[in-house]
Amino acid sequence: MVVDDELWSAIGDPIRRTMIDLLLADGPGTATSLSRRLPVTRQAVSKHLAVLDRVGLIHAEPVGRERHYQVDEAQLARAVAQLSTVGATWDARLRRIKRIAETIERHRTNNQGG
Repeated sequence: MVVDDELWSAIGDPIRRTMIDLLLADGPGTATSLSRRLPVTRQAVSKHLAVLDRVGLIHAEPVGRERHYQVDEAQLARAVAQLSTVGATWDARLRRIKRIAETIERHRTNNQGG
């Protein structure tokens, strides 16, 4: 699986992750409703929503003069799958590093004892 850097860059921001959490927990929201629950201005929320929309993690539906945003669950599932793949890759790397370190330590111990 290819890792989508733009997707992970969007998710990497803690405000955007909180926005996703709020939309998942509460359902669709507007920039105004989200800004009431976040420590940033409505303008900043709008910019964060644009980033999330650009990578497909959310989509907007016009309702009157407002846009109601909601999480695109298929895209979120894709992000979670990528995270699982990346996590498994790093777990394997860390196991290899641990084996190398243990081998070095055994050689060091054996050479000091003799």
